[in-house]
Amino acid sequence: MGTVAAVSRSGEYTFTKPNQDAITLVAGLGVAGDAHQGVTVKHRSRVARDPSQPNLRQVHLVHAELHDELGAKGFPVDAGQLGENVTTRGVDLLGLPTGTRLRLGEHAVVEVTGLRNPCPQIEAFRAGLLKEVVGRDEDGNVVRRAGIMSVVLVGGEVRPGDGIHVELPDGPHTPLRPV
Repeated sequence: MGTVAAVSRSGEYTFTKPNQDAITLVAGLGVAGDAHQGVTVKHRSRVARDPSQPNLRQVHLVHAELHDELGAKGFPVDAGQLGENVTTRGVDLLGLPTGTRLRLGEHAVVEVTGLRNPCPQIEAFRAGLLKEVVGRDEDGNVVRRAGIMSVVLVGGEVRPGDGIHVELPDGPHTPLRPV
């Protein structure tokens, strides 16, 4: 079981999201008051391609261990600065299969839809950071480490310090892909 390290939201299309004392997840929509809340896509590049696409990116989660690792490499990053809504600790987010359910706090449940595909805004935020969150493995496959995306199944309030319970889907498991 992991914990929620921080929660963040922004009502405007900003790369970083200010930390909050709590956020409210709304079933089928995302984070109340966040610019990316909605049934259909809200990320500008995706809206430009097809605004009727379902929003599989309602809640963005990043593991605090990534922040720790980046800081050790000379890229200090705080919770919310990579645009995430929920910063976690103690959960291998990138190792979860598609369809995993995460119980956040007492009531909220999100379902993992896929990997965040890091964008050039990461490089604009801090030069050199993009290559730290996107790379290649020994077989030449692209490895994305900038967090995961999810949709809200059950709404509720989420606060720093809340527990995270992981519920894996029935097998066989499908590895995460960018959404």
